[in-house]
Amino acid sequence: MRLILLGPPGAGKGTQASSIVQKFDIPHISTGDIFRKNIKEGTELGKKAKEYMDQGLLVPDELVVAIVEDRLQQEDCKEGFLLDGFPRTVNQAEELDKVLTKMNVSLDKVINVEVDKEILVERAVGRRICKNCGATFHVKFNPPAKEGICDKCGEKLQQRADDNEETVSKRIEVYLNETKPLIDYYKNKGIIATINGQQEIDKVFKDIVVALGE
Repeated sequence: MRLILLGPPGAGKGTQASSIVQKFDIPHISTGDIFRKNIKEGTELGKKAKEYMDQGLLVPDELVVAIVEDRLQQEDCKEGFLLDGFPRTVNQAEELDKVLTKMNVSLDKVINVEVDKEILVERAVGRRICKNCGATFHVKFNPPAKEGICDKCGEKLQQRADDNEETVSKRIEVYLNETKPLIDYYKNKGIIATINGQQEIDKVFKDIVVALGE
């Protein structure tokens, strides 16, 4: 399976991504993770990306595409992958198409998880993250067994500084405006599956699996 996962901040993409990669035995490719890995390892691509990030600038499309292309050519992506956080724009989507054509493969599906803005704000403001292992919880929807403590590693949970109502609303607005052309792009290709992300986590996953023809 060669997949893209789209969805606004707070749509539960992380949870669904974990389930998808487990079921289909494919790597989860998050552009943020790739950047961090390249920067940590001091690769040429990583050094270039760091120059922009250190100045608070967006990494240019050609560099993002080069980093993704490098990752997709690795052995574990031969049978498929799940792209998360990329592409973000139609230009990036077109560049990705060129990369995949070069590799002689094509996308199977673009999964778009949809959730109303009001619900997204409520989800984000109640989110708690373990700084140690990265596990995510929610005070209302997915509380830890012991308040404020990570179920997985026992460390303290934290609220991200930018998980406040005003910042979250703005973040979602930006995402929706930026992503609409991208969603239209994949709709025109006939490979997008829109999933109702307001249901129970298990039901969302079930719908994704059905959309993937499993």
